[in-house]
Amino acid sequence: MQLNGVEIEDTFAEMFPMWVSRILITANSEAWALTSARTATGFATSIIMSPAEAGIEKIVSASESPDGRPGVIIQIYHTFGHGLKAQMLLRIGQCVMTCPTTAAFNALTDQPAKLLRIGKSLSLFGDGFQERGTIGDRRVWRIPRMDGEFVVEEKFAVKRGVAGGMFLILSKDQPAGLAAAEAAVRAINKVDGVIMPFPGGVCASGSKVGSMKYKLPASTNHLFCPTLKGVVNDSKVPGDVGNVYELVFNGLNNEAVKNAMAAGIRSAVSVPGIMKITAANYGGKLGPYKAVLKEVLDL
Repeated sequence: MQLNGVEIEDTFAEMFPMWVSRILITANSEAWALTSARTATGFATSIIMSPAEAGIEKIVSASESPDGRPGVIIQIYHTFGHGLKAQMLLRIGQCVMTCPTTAAFNALTDQPAKLLRIGKSLSLFGDGFQERGTIGDRRVWRIPRMDGEFVVEEKFAVKRGVAGGMFLILSKDQPAGLAAAEAAVRAINKVDGVIMPFPGGVCASGSKVGSMKYKLPASTNHLFCPTLKGVVNDSKVPGDVGNVYELVFNGLNNEAVKNAMAAGIRSAVSVPGIMKITAANYGGKLGPYKAVLKEVLDL
């Protein structure tokens, strides 16, 4: 199979369920909302070693937010529901409430599985001076702080999302691969309901489950390391490929992840120097969801 002259391997990406929350952070300016969102989604690339997976989904205009101010929607993922709740409390409490002019609202209205009293728990920081309130039809807590008050919605929804959407860009060299990866990230960022947890949306150190030598939960994916193609017998890097980048994305549902994959791949293959697009999987053992490349791209 080929797309724009680039080989698309007949394989699939393998995804798995994780608990997800979707949070709208508003502020007096888009800049402050982004500052809070970037801080709240820090150190959240892969649940393998990070305490959560998180990222920025999109910017929201003032006309779309409950308090009439610009905002940013973020998503936070965790394997366990109790782990997600803990991460929400920590990240909203330490990275949103501490940021000037911010407020936090639930942004997950898509058939939530559970409602968590995040705002109620955070309100205790008010030390008895906190007050209940409403903004439109939303019940909120108003917590005194030094620049006025922090408004946080009382309940936040969580549900099962889809994690581990991915594909690999095999390129002639690093400049071509990075240009393709950046183009793919721009396309994926336009897909609603999706976040990319790795730095700039691109993972340069793709991993495999476990290790052949050490007691580790994950180790370098030697099959796709160009520097090892002459060292290991099972390398999957063709002779004309000098660089591989992995793009990873999570979404609120399977459809969003597949849409992101299609948009990213179509943008990546428009860049000269791309030799092949493929995906990594574990034969269906990692997760119950599959995204077959040729089906996603309708090839």
